[in-house]
Amino acid sequence: MLAQGYARVSTHIGNSACAAELLSRERAARSAKLGLWANPYYGIVEAGSGAALLAGRGRFTVAEGKVLSVRESGGTIYMNFGRRWSQALTVTILKRNERIFTAAGLDPKTLENRRLRVRGWVEDRSGPRIEATRPEQIEIAERN
Repeated sequence: MLAQGYARVSTHIGNSACAAELLSRERAARSAKLGLWANPYYGIVEAGSGAALLAGRGRFTVAEGKVLSVRESGGTIYMNFGRRWSQALTVTILKRNERIFTAAGLDPKTLENRRLRVRGWVEDRSGPRIEATRPEQIEIAERN
């Protein structure tokens, strides 16, 4: 289904080798504009476009953009894709989950100024936000 563009990769895979294979198949279908990837409704949303992200509030979304800042406050790590977090995507990672991301090669503190592709459910928390609970939700877009 992924290879033909009839599905998107979920956020809860649990196995990094499996995730890499599934994301590779999705990427090929997306590049070829197969299946749902031919429809702009399912396309990748620019992480800097708060209005477009908020229009998809409550929807599973794939967003891509450059992380402008990574900050930590309380028990949360914030990856901001815009100068104003209320107008661009913010990806949050609970501090207690940081080690899972680091073990998968995605240390949040090293992702500043990197182009990422993030997938998950868009929430409106005074701006568009996706909570990342699994490393499979984040891809380094520069690699692929």
